[in-house]
Amino acid sequence: MSALATKPSTDDVWGWLEEVPDPEIPAVSVVDLGIVRDVDWKGETLVVTVTPTYSGCPATSFISRAIEMAIRARGVDDLKMETRISPAWTTDWISDAGREKLREFGIAPPVGGAASCAGALKVPPVVTCPRCGSTHTERVSQFGSTPCKASYRCLDCLEPFDYFKSF
Repeated sequence: MSALATKPSTDDVWGWLEEVPDPEIPAVSVVDLGIVRDVDWKGETLVVTVTPTYSGCPATSFISRAIEMAIRARGVDDLKMETRISPAWTTDWISDAGREKLREFGIAPPVGGAASCAGALKVPPVVTCPRCGSTHTERVSQFGSTPCKASYRCLDCLEPFDYFKSF
């Protein structure tokens, strides 16, 4: 049951979730990252389905709690959070707005999509520096500040930056 006189529309709920930041990249919402997969009413219960960025992601429970708090703060009491692991999350699910927010935050967005990750031989992608726009960059380490990112440096502006890996 809801404390509200009428159930909010699913569009309203999607709008609320646009305000829930990713805990590791607060400039981007959980909706922009494609973590929220579905919002639907099942009778009087609001069901929100999320897909973690990877199995075992330590932020998954934090994200679910943040979503729950954002919805309950607007008067929805009957809420069910579901986790869907199949299909697995992919960087293809990051919205165009999310990619731009990553860039503005100083993180190079994924290049090539999930299909570019297939195959045994992987050549590092040509990554554009989010600060100066140069493609004259190099990977410093395959491992960055989080498992989803790699460390890069721009050979023109000489600034280090994170690259959100494609997968």
